[in-house]
Amino acid sequence: MITVHHLNNSRSQRILWMLEELGLDYEVKLYQREPSMQAPASLRAVHPLGKSPVITDGGKTLAESGAILEYLVETYGNGRFTPPPGTPERLRYTYFLHYAEGSLMPLLFMKLVFTRLPERVPWAMRPVARMISAGADKALLGPQISNHFGFLEGELAGRDWFAGALFSAADVFTLPTIYDPFSNACLEALATGVPKQRRQISSLFGIRKCSLCSSDSARWSSLQNYET
Repeated sequence: MITVHHLNNSRSQRILWMLEELGLDYEVKLYQREPSMQAPASLRAVHPLGKSPVITDGGKTLAESGAILEYLVETYGNGRFTPPPGTPERLRYTYFLHYAEGSLMPLLFMKLVFTRLPERVPWAMRPVARMISAGADKALLGPQISNHFGFLEGELAGRDWFAGALFSAADVFTLPTIYDPFSNACLEALATGVPKQRRQISSLFGIRKCSLCSSDSARWSSLQNYET
């Protein structure tokens, strides 16, 4: 059976979603960060970097969300959730499997760091930290993030999903980054100016038959409770 090794405050949701779409049996093993926010030794014993998500499947251990999704689809998908090779859809599929973490997430993470910076410095330095945070957002992060959401909106013009007409693993990888409840940048972008992305989110939580999107999923409920 596949085991998903999940560290709190990390990003295993994509993996769980893909497993549910594939209809595979799996178990979730939960790990709690140490006070230093580092992974515990028990997770580092699974993978030396102590990162999550990590899956074990038989004698194989695999890390990195994109690599895990590709492995699951190629091993268990039977042609589902991936466009045929040599098609324009396959090219877009490959691109969006790498885009979210490679291009969008670094900007969102930087925005998170600068947003929290004033709270993490001594009180006497907070006015300066707020100026630095606001300046970075106005001059660098805000315009670039807006540009990315405009790019995504344009990519969805004329098709339902990122790779094409059919839902694929590229959507599983990209949509959670767009709809990141911890990211003010995502919430601000979704609030105005990106109707096609809002349509996808509505499809995600409405039309898709994904048991993780339902409170009836015991595994999902236990994971959500663990995160809080």
